[in-house]
Amino acid sequence: MRIISGSARGRRLHSPKNRMIRPTADRVKESLFNILVVILGGFDRCRVLDIFAGTGNLGIEDLSRGAAQAVFIDNHKESVTLVLKNLRLLGFEERSRIIEKEAIPALHFLEKREDPFQLVFIDPPYRQGLAEKVLEFLASSNLIDEYSLVIVETSSNELLPTAFDNLREFDRRVYGDTAIAFFRRTM
Repeated sequence: MRIISGSARGRRLHSPKNRMIRPTADRVKESLFNILVVILGGFDRCRVLDIFAGTGNLGIEDLSRGAAQAVFIDNHKESVTLVLKNLRLLGFEERSRIIEKEAIPALHFLEKREDPFQLVFIDPPYRQGLAEKVLEFLASSNLIDEYSLVIVETSSNELLPTAFDNLREFDRRVYGDTAIAFFRRTM
């Protein structure tokens, strides 16, 4: 795993020893961020929420590209340790926060304290229905608004609904066994 662009370009991140942690492949991440540059124009002053953070790979890529802040959520001790090590490695600790909790309780916690995030990554363990639960929560949450972009990574074999109330999929890309779905809130 490496950082593709920005201030930490080319730097390698600490990788998991545990096969349960599945970081986004570099080629998928590069394609994803090429799409995000087109949609967002840039990452300056962007606030990022990385749910099921794993290694922190996606949120850290945003920080490297100029995001103002990233909040990482994961409930596994090894993942939290990896995210912290990677943030320290690249000097991004001051612009970051890590929450060690299950996704939904962490989102409830943030909902009381945070303004909407511009970019939300959801990269849960495959085939456990966790993406759907988080999307259902976000559909009625003040953590996103009509300007927020929600990206979900799943197995390409998983059938993810395309709408959760007013949170709707507007694009989907498949890269081998990985699918990336893009959601926005409609008004």
